[in-house]
Amino acid sequence: MTKFKPLGDRILVKRAEAEEKTAGGILIPDTAKEKPIEGTVIAVGPGARDAQGNLMPLEIKVGDRILFGKWSGTEVKLAGEDHIVMKESDVFGIVA
Repeated sequence: MTKFKPLGDRILVKRAEAEEKTAGGILIPDTAKEKPIEGTVIAVGPGARDAQGNLMPLEIKVGDRILFGKWSGTEVKLAGEDHIVMKESDVFGIVA
């Protein structure tokens, strides 16, 4: 993969694969698939600065599985693969 280091409080996420079938076993065509709101963190920035200039490290770490909003972040293509760059504040939580 291309080296990518997010800046500030941004993170790089690989979106989870979309469901291929419904719970009843019906195949879902590509045009009808919902974008998953779950993904794996690939890279994290150093963190944001507070009002005094102190670096506040991110809570999210590389490898975390996270949930985020459907329209969060900006989609980017790195080394031929789709990813999302978003701020830590766009993340709802870490999947345990």
